[in-house]
Amino acid sequence: MIERASIDLGEVLQDITVPDLSLALADLQSAKVRDRQTDLFVEKRRKGWDKSMEARCDFTPRQSLRHRAGLYFLSLWQKSLYGRTLTDIKGDDAMVPYFATEMGNMLQELLGEQLSKGDWCIITTPKRRHMVKNFATRIAEQIGQRLRIPFYEDVCSCHSKQRLNAVFTVNLVPREQNIICYDDFVTTGSTLQSMKQALAPYGKNILMVSSINNKL
Repeated sequence: MIERASIDLGEVLQDITVPDLSLALADLQSAKVRDRQTDLFVEKRRKGWDKSMEARCDFTPRQSLRHRAGLYFLSLWQKSLYGRTLTDIKGDDAMVPYFATEMGNMLQELLGEQLSKGDWCIITTPKRRHMVKNFATRIAEQIGQRLRIPFYEDVCSCHSKQRLNAVFTVNLVPREQNIICYDDFVTTGSTLQSMKQALAPYGKNILMVSSINNKL
């Protein structure tokens, strides 16, 4: 029988040097934090430019009376899952006469002979970013031409970019008793509500209308 010599593991372990992994672990942790921060940054940036998530409209007629932000307004179209994005719509000059024609037809059918009595006009909500003639202003102007009623530009102005609880300043008051207040897209209804509050002291009859109800 062969006798096997025993090995003193204590002496062997003493000769083994264990590397210091603290720095490596710290670097690994820092890398994970940097990766998470980079991913979050990329995700936020991607969402900001992802037009596939933007509201759309397929222009299927869905005339409706809505109540929002304490007022009623009429709309012709409804936000949809498919169709053109609102940014694309606003950037297309050909959409201005299209909107004006369709909105003009709806208002003509709704108001009928009342329009011919000469006591109607059309206005729009204040300009925000486009200070010359924005999308809604150009449409409202053409609606007025189609309906043969006066269009008043810049009836109200707003000195802040916020939508909620915005305070509008009245620049001029139309002489007509009946006012069509037009907005291209309505989401919360706060802009129309601010228009209503600004013109309330003047005792006018105001019909709030919108092309697209931007809320499902």
